[in-house]
Amino acid sequence: MPSTLSGSVRMLESAPVVHIVDDDEGWRNSLAFLLQSVGIVALTYPLATTFLEELDSDEPAVVILEARMRGLSGLQLQERLALRDYPAPVLFCSAHGDIATTVRAMRAGAVGFLEKPYDPQVMLETVQEQIVEAETAFRERAGRRSIEARIDSLTPRELDVLRLVMEGLPSRQIASLLGASVKTIDVHRARIRAKADAESLGCLVRDLFQHRIKV
Repeated sequence: MPSTLSGSVRMLESAPVVHIVDDDEGWRNSLAFLLQSVGIVALTYPLATTFLEELDSDEPAVVILEARMRGLSGLQLQERLALRDYPAPVLFCSAHGDIATTVRAMRAGAVGFLEKPYDPQVMLETVQEQIVEAETAFRERAGRRSIEARIDSLTPRELDVLRLVMEGLPSRQIASLLGASVKTIDVHRARIRAKADAESLGCLVRDLFQHRIKV
């Protein structure tokens, strides 16, 4: 089970939590105390598998990992989090910061790799910066998922129309390509806008491109 050290107070309900995954009890507890000293909520886990079992993937968070641990390593955990579409910034703090390990972590998307013993001020500044990034990342994922759910409600023909709208074609050209009347295409456009709960098709197209959603 994850543990919160005594005395921690969540400053804001929506503020991201920091997950510390390290099989060295002394290191993870000392880091948790450091973060909690400035009001950051920190949860600690002795094993990567424990973290995965307890993780609330919808809660905004920053993850701090030891690269080498018993069982699942920090690098393997990083890979599994990516497969889950988990957008939390991942920061490594490890006594095993050789070049190959660092390069692998950074190529997989880690936001940093600090060596033990870490500088407390550098750690605090890094975590505080990533908390801001986490809020943005989780907000963007929520927005993307909301749009994807609405797009999933479209019929095959409505998807055909939307793809052509995204190419910038007007109703008359879409009608010609799909063998339908302009009136029918306009009905499809109206239904797409309503199902997507968009102010306009232009706004919907903008959001699809912004979130890199393929239709």
